[in-house]
Amino acid sequence: MRNKARRTRVRNAVKAVRLAVEKGDLEAARTAYQSMVPVVDKMVGLGILHKNKAARTKSRLNQQIHTMSLKAE
Repeated sequence: MRNKARRTRVRNAVKAVRLAVEKGDLEAARTAYQSMVPVVDKMVGLGILHKNKAARTKSRLNQQIHTMSLKAE
């Protein structure tokens, strides 16, 4: 049950970043990303997520945010 709640917490954090990216809100995406990273990293430490999946997720979201920032300039 605890793992289920923790997985849900990770999914919600990732979803918040994705929604901000879809809306095109750069500041909200950066803020959500900064709050998502510690959650994902903690779940890796607890064994809920595989470290490569966490790295891949963070990398892809960061890349999307970076692309948004380049378009904004």
